Amino acid sequence: MKLMNKMIAMSFILWLIFNQLAISQTDTGFKPADSNIMNADFPKISQDNSVYVRLKAPGAANVQVQGGDGLCPKPLALVEDSAGNWNGIIPKAGPGFHYYWFLIDGVRVNDPGSDSYFGYGRPTGGIEIPVPGEDFFYPGSVPHGDVREHWYYSEITGKWRRSFVYTPPDYDRKSRRRYPVLYLLHGAGENERGWSLQGHMGFIMDNLISEKKAVPMIVVMDNGYATDKNAPPVAQGFSMKDMTRMAETLEQVYIKEIIPEIDTYYRTIPTRENRAMAGLSMGGLETLLIGLNHIELFSHFGLFSAAIIGNIMDDPKSAFKGIFANAASFNKKVKVLWFGAGSGEVQFVKMMDDSRKKLDDLGIRSTGYISQGTFHEWHTWRRDLKEFAPLLFK
Repeated sequence: MKLMNKMIAMSFILWLIFNQLAISQTDTGFKPADSNIMNADFPKISQDNSVYVRLKAPGAANVQVQGGDGLCPKPLALVEDSAGNWNGIIPKAGPGFHYYWFLIDGVRVNDPGSDSYFGYGRPTGGIEIPVPGEDFFYPGSVPHGDVREHWYYSEITGKWRRSFVYTPPDYDRKSRRRYPVLYLLHGAGENERGWSLQGHMGFIMDNLISEKKAVPMIVVMDNGYATDKNAPPVAQGFSMKDMTRMAETLEQVYIKEIIPEIDTYYRTIPTRENRAMAGLSMGGLETLLIGLNHIELFSHFGLFSAAIIGNIMDDPKSAFKGIFANAASFNKKVKVLWFGAGSGEVQFVKMMDDSRKKLDDLGIRSTGYISQGTFHEWHTWRRDLKEFAPLLFK
């Protein structure tokens, strides 16, 4: 009974706090997030990047908020006010884009105040946390390229597949010019739209090209999941085994379908020196398993928070058909081997450092980059693309 009374008293105190916050939000410095849908007051962000969330759910017994790495990885309990609104404050979110959702009596729902994006294997709400002093991923007063939707039928998977294809400014005006190609892969639980919507890839490339930091290039963002039409479907768990299995099929899709399709329909320079592959998390693993097994097709590689399977790099001399066995030959063929991770994703930094050390011991050249203050989330990968793209095709 004493414990119950204490819990009731604590709930009442929290109720008072959040009702007071609701009355005096202007005094606390919270302002609607720039990523809110039209006229939505919540979520709100303070100057220290704390996030004030609110969901109207009268009659609910328990409401929580949860989000991705760098926001709110563990469920945070919300408190109901007298109007049936459930309120809570997520302290000091990391910079950039984050997925999040509510749990109403255990049922996951998106915030009606925010747009939704494909993440965690389903449409999921997202919020943009301000990043002072950085505008490289925003639209600028520069010429803009286009992102085109390209459908093709895959005989390997027995399904229609879709690529989003970025063509640089002047692609349609300079009809005789040909371009190198970056194949850019998304992460697990996301899809081929991720780099355009969450990653702001088009704005990043527009700005880099206008500043002459990157050469004009085509960027191809295809779906990272592929299952042979005669194979059983892959479970929704996205285990390392599942990702490796999908990568084996995706490898065939790239070699036999995607690359020929892009070279046929777009004005590419169809040589290995003018092809690059990069990806984030699962897409980084696929870049390893597809790209490094085919250096006859690619010459530049970017591994963004790559999910590196330990046994691949346990003995790098024997990995990827022995391409690391002859360092001089590898360094001559591969122009860029680039690793990136956020300082907040400790596991991925460790995998990156361990892999680079093993390669360095063999005489293999690589470059490493740490995005300070970011996590296993999109702002890490936006910064990765900003650092990686200027190294390509020079």
